[in-house]
Amino acid sequence: MMLLLAPAVDGQDYKEQIKERQELKKASRKELDEKASKDARKEAKKLVKEGWKTPPGALPLEKQLDRSYIMQFQFDDEGFPKYIMADGMSVGGNYDAAKMQALELAKQNLAGQIQSEVGSLIETSVANNQLDGNDAESITKSVMAAKSLISNSIGRIIPVVEAYREIKSNKNSQVLVRVAYSQEMARKAAKKAIKKSLEEQGNALHGKLDEILNW
Repeated sequence: MMLLLAPAVDGQDYKEQIKERQELKKASRKELDEKASKDARKEAKKLVKEGWKTPPGALPLEKQLDRSYIMQFQFDDEGFPKYIMADGMSVGGNYDAAKMQALELAKQNLAGQIQSEVGSLIETSVANNQLDGNDAESITKSVMAAKSLISNSIGRIIPVVEAYREIKSNKNSQVLVRVAYSQEMARKAAKKAIKKSLEEQGNALHGKLDEILNW
């Protein structure tokens, strides 16, 4: 199963990611739709083989995944994905409990991705001499401390994929969710959380955050 969690990247890797995103953005809508459908069919087949199925009333798994991939291939004018995607998976004594926990884990994964992207932007600012080492260290510490704040600042997430399976050994439910979150809203959530962390430290850098992050 593919987990859409973004690893931490250095400044050079971050620039390469932007370049790849821009190249993808240039692809035709037909090409992207065809790729999304192909990837969705492949993943759906794998998940079904592993025993995953959709709850009553939900779209077929392949259709849900198709929507997920199409959303991943949508980019803004700066080459950033319009949506951040994340998975969450949990086990519970009943379906509702497992789903609630899975959604919370997905939100935490979203916060981790936002945190990682901000860290990459800071590294890039240092590499371009836009930020000195001491200021970068201060902001980085705030970024690392702000994950829970970012998670709490995340607003309405979009459920894109929902599937479940029963664990035969104890009859518990295992639920998998994939969610999407607006990149623009993610930036606002990150900025709000980091500013709050810097302000709590009495650090004047919170006033320069817009300039540093270039958001």
